[in-house]
Amino acid sequence: MTEKERMIAGQIYDPADKQLAERRTFAHKMCNAYNATDEDDPKRKSILDALIPQHNGAYLQGPIYFDYGENTRFGKNCYANFNLTVLDCAPVTIGDEVFIGCNVSLVTPVHPMLPAERNMYARADGVLTDREYAKPIVIQSECWIASNVTVCGGVTIGAGSVIGAGSVVTRDVPSRVFAAGNPCRVIRKLTEEDSIYAKPQLCARK
Repeated sequence: MTEKERMIAGQIYDPADKQLAERRTFAHKMCNAYNATDEDDPKRKSILDALIPQHNGAYLQGPIYFDYGENTRFGKNCYANFNLTVLDCAPVTIGDEVFIGCNVSLVTPVHPMLPAERNMYARADGVLTDREYAKPIVIQSECWIASNVTVCGGVTIGAGSVIGAGSVVTRDVPSRVFAAGNPCRVIRKLTEEDSIYAKPQLCARK
């Protein structure tokens, strides 16, 4: 297996591998280019095409930060506000109609708990590297991930759920619930009482 194949498979891999390092450098350059363009600049689409081949027309406000880009997939009609960070060492799969607030981080990498295994070491060719592995993230369709949320590797967020601002999601969240906190936990199910039309003060027009 190549180091990229090991990374995608969730095995320990060498992040200093030439193929991986080159893709990360390319992705970081594409992020810089995207962030340097105005939101109405048509060049943004061509940059996203190169950075995230499976962006599916997602509107990413910017600035954005991706480690690889090619390991992330957006569904239809997705939106992300300022400062989206995606460390997509493992696949990151985002469904249709997902809203993402500002300062959200989707982080798949995992480092060893023991310092001796986590520390940098020199390969036979003298290049410094470390031991890493990664776990995938899945955000199913029609979710709202509020501002300042961190989603850790290995997590699936069920369809239609809302993650409250500032949450750290370390375990799976079922569908159609409101979950929040650090660590994130289910607060309650979403019901028809959550409808904006159940709150007349929101719809009143003077």
